[in-house]
Amino acid sequence: MSAKKISDTVSRFRENILNGKLPYGSLLPTEKELAAEMQVSRPTVAKVYNALQKEGLLKKTPGQGTTVVFNGERKRYTFGLLLPGAGESEIFGAIHDYFLAIEKEKELKFLWDGAIANNAQVRQNTITKICERYLEEKVSGVFFAPLERTENASLVNKSVCELLDRENIPVILIDRDIYSFPNRSKYPVIGLDNFQAGYVMTKHLIDAGCEKIFFFYRKNSANSIYKRIAGCSSACFDANIPFSKQHIIVGDPSDTHLVGRMKIVPGKTGVLCANDSTAAVIMSSFKQTGTVVSKQVLVAGYDDMKYGKVLQPTLTTYQQPLFEIVTSSYEMMLSRLSSQHSVAADINLTGELIVRESTQFS
Repeated sequence: MSAKKISDTVSRFRENILNGKLPYGSLLPTEKELAAEMQVSRPTVAKVYNALQKEGLLKKTPGQGTTVVFNGERKRYTFGLLLPGAGESEIFGAIHDYFLAIEKEKELKFLWDGAIANNAQVRQNTITKICERYLEEKVSGVFFAPLERTENASLVNKSVCELLDRENIPVILIDRDIYSFPNRSKYPVIGLDNFQAGYVMTKHLIDAGCEKIFFFYRKNSANSIYKRIAGCSSACFDANIPFSKQHIIVGDPSDTHLVGRMKIVPGKTGVLCANDSTAAVIMSSFKQTGTVVSKQVLVAGYDDMKYGKVLQPTLTTYQQPLFEIVTSSYEMMLSRLSSQHSVAADINLTGELIVRESTQFS
């Protein structure tokens, strides 16, 4: 059964429960019976029942079956979105749109103060005020994509989470933790499998003919970068290609002197960038220094920004599974609200390699 059909089935059951066709106490078919009726597998039916249970509409009791527990007084949740990177990256705007789609489908509300100015320092000064407003609105939970690219981002992220903790408001972290590996916060983190993404992109560069790999990122980038670097290093190790600290470049991609530190072996060098914005600037810097991308060096990024399709050459990238990140985050929040006990959990999702001209030697 497709994800859409599962969603449609959940919606049908939800409507029948809310309008009274399936009243409080109704015993639903067993997973085996419903699977036979719908001609799907039992695990598929389990997904339907589990989704409705997380919404507080059903209860699955071993040995007793699945019953309707909705009694006509369904709680309406209000959630806060803290996405400070939305003013800088398209992906957080898209994440917001997916949350709005959930809002339209279910009886709940998401609060969002819009994209914060495209300036890391302004975002830092604004985020705490937004968080305080959410407390005044008595939100049921907060989805938080931690701040990055400011000197004291970790302190700001920690203070935001502590503020929400004091009010017993559940927090789901999106994209990254508030601490760098190996440290770990107590909050669930839903995002891209960064190690796998680092490995896949590096292997792609190696398969394209690269025998020398560099990884480039800006100072104070998100701590998820280190997992991508680890994946990159692992792929190089498996291919018997040297990769050490000298292959990791940190700084401003528009600094042509810094970019020049990467000793390019024409036709054998690949540069993996932390994101598309870094890759786009790197390509510009290469052009200024006379290094031809796709002829002398290959370049790749992450996030599949729209402008990657119009760069010359077009940019190879790694598309994040944004819809899956949002739906998994929402399901985790419902689980947190319904359970007295919660533990730190990572949900690492797989994205998709998008191959374009920048990783093909001509």
